[in-house]
Amino acid sequence: MSYSVRLYAFEEVSEHEKRQAEQRFCKALNEALGDASLVLPVYTVYRKLVALHGESPSPDALSSDELEIFSQWQAAESAALTAALGPHRYMGDAQFDIRA
Repeated sequence: MSYSVRLYAFEEVSEHEKRQAEQRFCKALNEALGDASLVLPVYTVYRKLVALHGESPSPDALSSDELEIFSQWQAAESAALTAALGPHRYMGDAQFDIRA
């Protein structure tokens, strides 16, 4: 895998549960974006777009390529959060940190 994910949960969860959630998160991201090697590049561009245009930019503020990357990341992240936390709602305030 070309990246790592760390789960920060605000409620008590075991290390085993955290690792399982991290694995589900990564698997869903990889599947949604097509390959693990695409996660960091897409995430990096997404973060740059958010820094320039905010969390909810107007679609006409982005080029068609930027809009595609923005939308792909949001869909992938949503799928990953659902996969990671779906059956474990007590981790609902959890945050995932993605790094190289």
